[in-house]
This record gives sequence, C-alpha cells and structure tokens, in this order.
Amino acid sequence: MIVRQSDAATPPEVSIVVIFRDAEDFVEEAIESVRAQTFRAWELLLVDDGSSDRSTAIARRYAAGGTRSIRYLDHPRHAHLGMSATRNLGVSHARGELVGFLDADDALVPAAIDEQVTLLRAHPGIGMIYGPLEYWYGWTGEPDDIARDFVHPVGVPVDRVYQPPSLIARFVANTGFAPAGMLFHKHLFEQVGGFEEAFRDLYEDQVFAAKICLAAPVYVSGRRWYRYRQHPNACCQTAQRNGRMHAAREPFLRWLLEHLEREGHRGSEAWRAARAELAARRMIGRRLSRAPAMLKAAQRLQEARLGFGNRSAGDP
Repeated sequence: MIVRQSDAATPPEVSIVVIFRDAEDFVEEAIESVRAQTFRAWELLLVDDGSSDRSTAIARRYAAGGTRSIRYLDHPRHAHLGMSATRNLGVSHARGELVGFLDADDALVPAAIDEQVTLLRAHPGIGMIYGPLEYWYGWTGEPDDIARDFVHPVGVPVDRVYQPPSLIARFVANTGFAPAGMLFHKHLFEQVGGFEEAFRDLYEDQVFAAKICLAAPVYVSGRRWYRYRQHPNACCQTAQRNGRMHAAREPFLRWLLEHLEREGHRGSEAWRAARAELAARRMIGRRLSRAPAMLKAAQRLQEARLGFGNRSAGDP
C-alpha cells in the first residue's frame, strides 16, 4: 500500500477530476470518497460547470482547507460549457502523471486508486486502466435498494491487456458500455487531444474512450472500483426519459466512423460495426418518418371501405 501524502513540495502522482453542475445533493460524498483513498499521493480538482446551487460553495469550502491537494476551478464568468470542456479544463490544470475522473454523484471505493496505480505500474506499456461499475442503488440505505446493487460486467474477458483498436468494436456492440472509473496517463490525454467539446453531455465519455483505445493498449480489470449512483435525476436517466440518449447515438457513430477513417482504420472490425449500426438506425429512421403518411393512407382506406359498406341500396 502506498501511503505518501501529496503536499506543496511534492507533486501528486494522481489527479482526480470531478466536474459538477448543480450537484449539491451528492458532491460532498464524492469528495469524501477521494479523501478516504488508501493511496495518499493524489490531488482533487473540483471543476464547476456553471452551478447555481450550493455545490459551488461546497467545493470552494473544501478547496479553502489550507492544502494544495484540493483545488476549485470554473470557466470564465462562471459559464456553463458542457462536460467535455469542463473535463478538459480540469486536466489542463492537473499536476499528476496519472489522471482519473469521478462524476459528482458517484463515489470511489477506498482502495480504488491504490489498486489501479499498482496495476499500471505492473504493466508499464499500457495507457489506461478501467474495470466494471457497481450499479449503486443502496446509497439510500434502504434494505430493498441495497438488495438491488450489482456489478455490471465490462463485456470482455478481464485482467488482460487489449491492443488498439480491439476494444472499440466491443464498445459499439455493447451500447451500455460506460468507461467510468478509468485511470490514464496525462501525456496520452494530451496526445489524443482530450475530450471533443462538440459532445457536451452525452457520449462524451465514449468518444474519449474510443480515442484512447485507438492510441494505446488498455488494461481491463475485473476489480470493482467505481460506485455508479442510480437516481432519477442523473444525466443518463433524464436523457433516457426524454429520448435524447437514443438521438445522441447517431452523432457518436458518425464521429467514430470519421475518426477511424482519419486514423487509417477504414474497413476494420470497429469501422464495420459502427457503419452497420449507423445504416440500421438510418433505415429505421426512414421507416418511422414514413409511418405517419402510411397511417393516414390506411385510415383513409379504412374510412372509404366503411363508407362503402354502410351505403344502403338506394344510395347512388
């Protein structure tokens, strides 16, 4: 177990970036999960994406604690610029060799960073590491919710290294893939250009993960480090309810095809998988767009049939 504490004289080994917007209900628990890490050589960057609730004051209070281990950042004029721009801002200020992300409504298990760093050091050629998510209903403390907690499998054999671009096709096939809990080298983030800021709040994590998985080997662990809080106001839950999650899938697939082609992977398994899904979605979209006209035509035909059948023998 590594027990070094970062301080003003010693740069941290790991930078954890927590972005937030109006997250007053949960951000303190996310912060405390970082402070509880058994690995001590960390810094925490709290990056505000234009909050209007108490979360700004909470983050500022932690950052004012008299140590460089926790810092507060926001955009000029406290602007709301989206998740990608906000993560890019956080990483641009990171001092650690390694960087990880934690959403403001989620939490890390206490040994998360310790175990991830150990595995990264044991595999010096890899660029990123991640593992399965715990779908965390039990944060409420209710026995029925605790019983619903489960670890979502990553969808590939674990405890092994994947060479680029082998993981990307699996990401396309596994539409529920969520690469939260990743830890990666900061130089790799800079090499791939960080997050694509056109993706403000949906699929931004999958876009970034695809860029990493195309650029460097990735270690997929079977260890659970990340607690993914399940609550009705979560970004993905809200997007599912209003249909935005489904609509956001097609721009992601278009971007992925173009990125694979730019990087010389046209015709690869990942390219074929993305192309096939995009074609299928467009076909379904065309059918749905024709559905209202087809329905009206069917209604007119039914009305004509009913009108003919109801005519009496004396009608013209």
